[in-house]
Amino acid sequence: MSQLSFAEAEYAAKKRTTRREAFLQQMDGLIPWSELEARIAPHDAKGSQGRPPYPLSVMLRVHCLQLFYNLSDPALEDALYEVESMRRFAGVKLDRLPDETTILNFRHLLESHGLGKELFAAINAHLASRGLMLRAGTILDATVIAAPSSTKYHAAARDCEMHQTRKGKNWHFGMKLHIGADDAVGLVHSVVTTAANEADINVAERLLHGDEREVWADAGYRGLDKRQSQRSVAWHIALAAGKRAALAPDDPRAVAERAQARVRAKVEHPFRYVKQVFGYAKVRYRGLAKNMNRLYVLLGLANLLIGRRYLVA
Repeated sequence: MSQLSFAEAEYAAKKRTTRREAFLQQMDGLIPWSELEARIAPHDAKGSQGRPPYPLSVMLRVHCLQLFYNLSDPALEDALYEVESMRRFAGVKLDRLPDETTILNFRHLLESHGLGKELFAAINAHLASRGLMLRAGTILDATVIAAPSSTKYHAAARDCEMHQTRKGKNWHFGMKLHIGADDAVGLVHSVVTTAANEADINVAERLLHGDEREVWADAGYRGLDKRQSQRSVAWHIALAAGKRAALAPDDPRAVAERAQARVRAKVEHPFRYVKQVFGYAKVRYRGLAKNMNRLYVLLGLANLLIGRRYLVA
């Protein structure tokens, strides 16, 4: 048995559980570690990075810490040196911690094999096994994730895979995250990323799994029912803002719009977790592929947090 360091001894003697500790304990209990490791293991034949190599379980936990707090590789290395609760979550000791290159190599392993999508699928399978991934209805929505608009790169140009779009009177540069979520709990089942100028309606078909009986969407998807007329589903697509504003509050159509809005509100919860809780309101990488790989895992983690009260029950 290894001897306790001074930092570990002081940590064990403290009198209060911090919010960081409470959050990490919650995520430790929610994440299906064995299922995620099983998806990565076939692509990690040489063992996880490091000399000697770190166990896959450790590197997966370290990667999750990076996602929880939206840290760069050097910042995560520093955080592991400084924060005992993060070391305990990752299962590492102060005398041997993964450096930024080890963290980078593991992230590249996930990106090169597209394992973000695999981890998202594993989490959804875990939720489905507990009866949470319902398929009766789908809510569609999209959000813009900002990208740096600076041209101070070697090529003296902005990211060619990003684009600008206008929302109201404001212009935004970046990518767009499109999701399809179930209308009962709000868990995400489909994900597509595009440049920010891509119209929501153009990717809507890729967000429908085909078994839904109802589809809910905002006014950006007007006309989808005509494009998808072969689908035998009930379409609940919001009126344009101008038409809604012209309705009297007691008009039956206004009442119906408010009822539909309460259902559509569920699809905003995954965006809140991705952009506010996990801090991914701005892309960290150039190009769509790396960002999409990260967003898959973030949305899987968001699904766990959205469904946590049902998992506990």
